[in-house]
Amino acid sequence: MSPEIEKAAALLRQGELVAFPTETVYGLGADASNPEAVAKIFAAKGRPVDHPLIVHLPGVEHLDRWAREIPETAYALAKAFWPGPLTLILKRQPNVPDAVTGGQDTVGVRVPGHPLALELLKAFDGGVAAPSANRFGHVSPTTAQHVHDELGERGNNSVAMVLDGGPCRVGIESTIVDLTGPQSRILRPGMISAADLGRVLGRAPGTGGESAPRVSGSLESHYAPSTDLALLQPDVVIFAVREALAADQRIGVIAPMASPLSDERIVWRQISGEAAGFAHDIYALLRELDGLGLSRIVVQKPPQAENWRAINDRLQRAVAGSGAG
Repeated sequence: MSPEIEKAAALLRQGELVAFPTETVYGLGADASNPEAVAKIFAAKGRPVDHPLIVHLPGVEHLDRWAREIPETAYALAKAFWPGPLTLILKRQPNVPDAVTGGQDTVGVRVPGHPLALELLKAFDGGVAAPSANRFGHVSPTTAQHVHDELGERGNNSVAMVLDGGPCRVGIESTIVDLTGPQSRILRPGMISAADLGRVLGRAPGTGGESAPRVSGSLESHYAPSTDLALLQPDVVIFAVREALAADQRIGVIAPMASPLSDERIVWRQISGEAAGFAHDIYALLRELDGLGLSRIVVQKPPQAENWRAINDRLQRAVAGSGAG
């Protein structure tokens, strides 16, 4: 075990906050069994206290420490997708703090698919509650520098340590599946799709309804830059750029195509036309453009295919919350 991991695990035991990489985004971690430590997460992020957290585990053998009445489907999904970007919603054990669950009778758990995260969790030998390591509602961080840029020092609630594991491989948050009812249902889409889950479960999961537990990242406004953000069809992107230039505004563009225009007022970032590549880069590009003082950011609307469902979900929530800065 490296000295860095030993230090991070010791800080968690002391009730401090440690930011660490996962395959999805960087998490802001605290000892999930320590309500005082968990409270620091909410203070650092400005997160509503009834918004539940996800508990990150070192392995499936820790599952029954946090959940009860665990169905066989949970173990089947864990075998297929853990470590990886899948969060399971299960009935909580009585000892799980309300601060973690948002006062609900359910808990979200996952085993992250990043070697540094797993090393930390195994050294800590417990559950680490960890939402994304950014201010609540903002664009999630996918590099250690994003964490430093956004959270920095915040008095008693500052991040004690940031583990740098490089850019996150997946780039958007995990799929969340509720297994507490008679039928499994997706409460937040991710890069593990309904079809992927259906191959393990025997049938495709449903989607959340009014009775669904509250989960991370499910608010209408989330993942948002401070700059006004628009999601436009390909044939409208160039029109929007020309309109901005006519008004002498600086505009940012994220699109799979290369820029057909040459003007210093346009900050154009080409992104992959494949879902995996798009997911990997979108948060980093939104963060970059958000820091440039632009009048507007335009993202070319992705396809509406099933493998783009999670990406479209994040972009729609980002548009709803943008322009607040």
